[in-house]
Formats: sequence, structure tokens, C-alpha cells
Amino acid sequence: MEQQQQNCQVLIAEESHYHFAETICLEMEESAKARGTGIAKRSPEYIREKMREGKAVIALSEDGQWAGFCYIETWSHGEYVANSGLIVSPKFRKGGLAKKIKKKIFALSRKKYPNAKLFGLTTGLAVMKINSELGYEPVTYSELTQDEAFWAGCKSCVNYEILMSKERKNCMCTAMLYDPEDHYEPEETTEFFKENAKGLERLIGFKQWKFLQPFLKKEKPAPGTKPAKSLISLFFNL
Repeated sequence: MEQQQQNCQVLIAEESHYHFAETICLEMEESAKARGTGIAKRSPEYIREKMREGKAVIALSEDGQWAGFCYIETWSHGEYVANSGLIVSPKFRKGGLAKKIKKKIFALSRKKYPNAKLFGLTTGLAVMKINSELGYEPVTYSELTQDEAFWAGCKSCVNYEILMSKERKNCMCTAMLYDPEDHYEPEETTEFFKENAKGLERLIGFKQWKFLQPFLKKEKPAPGTKPAKSLISLFFNL
């Protein structure tokens, strides 16, 4: 299996790869369900459009099997660029293919949009690690594009209600940004991630716990009593 993954070729997608669009969309949806998180759903037609425009990369095995995919989206008139829809086929996972795809789509984005800010939203520590190795750094949502079309794409995400309850200032995802005009070197952001990986993992877990609380059923306190507050609630205003 590892040998298969190492031999996968990552290419700029084109019209000859159209027939993989349905499989890619299905795997994106299944992967999101398995993780219990949400992604903006895309249609096969949308995926084919990205291939036609030269704004996507695809990974293929030596025998022509689809192995992975990612595409470029632009916002705010090209000021912001997102590398979206990263997906690796289950049989080709855990072998470093996701990193190869991210590096390829990052290079393609920098070539097509050299002055754009590259950003991403992710719920996964593994993707955060890869982004850090490319020079991305964690940022607040206020530093992302405010293009309404981008945020409208979140409507199909299972966490959209949480996003709106936070007035689009926070959600389950962690925001990361690469600013070509003002950024740390990849060695610096990689080191930052290594030093703070455990803290970031705890932060992801805490966000999941905190943000889901209002959407979970709670037992009502007995008449005449007040609900007990934990010590942590005093610090985080829960």
C-alpha cells in the first residue's frame, strides 16, 4: 500500500479527468459524514468546471486509479484564494499523499495568483500541520475574506448554525492564512506547530465541546433552584 501511495502522480487536472468528478464528490461527502463535520457540498459539474479552468490538481496511481483531489477558489476579486475540497481515496491514505497534493495546489495557486492571500478553514489537526509546513499561520475569522459568496458556501455544512450563532466570527473550523506580503517562513510556522500541537489539539476539542453545548438537550433544574456552574465556565463565560 505504501509503495502504491509513493508512486501516485499529482497532476494539474484537465478534461480527460472529467469521469472522476462523481467519485470525487461522493468521497467528499462520505468523508465528511465519517468525521462528523461538514464541508461545502460541490456538484460534479462544479468539479469539472475547476478541471476545465486548470484550477485543480488530481492524484492518480500508476494503474490509473483516482487517489486524491483538491481545487482552487477565488474570492473578493482574486484578493483571497482558498485551496478547497482536499480529499484522498481511503485506500491511498496515511502515506503522505495529502501533503503532496497540498504542496502541488499551493504552488499552482501561487503561480496563478502571486499577490493573493491564501487561506483555509479546517477541523483537522493533520491539515493544520500540512498548512503550517507551507507557511500558513492560525488567524481569526476577521482576517479572512468577507465575500458573501464564500460564506454562503458554508450553508451546506452541518455546522452552519453554529457559524451564524457566532456571527461568522468563529466556528468549529480553525482559520489559517498565508499572506505573500507579510508572512513567516515555513520553517518558523512548522516549528510553531510542533511546539503548540498539543495545545491546538486541546483547543479543537474545546471548541467542539463549547460550541455544541447550546445545541444539545439539557435537563431542566428543579423548580426554585439554579443550574450549577462548573469552574471552567467562570473562565470561559459559558
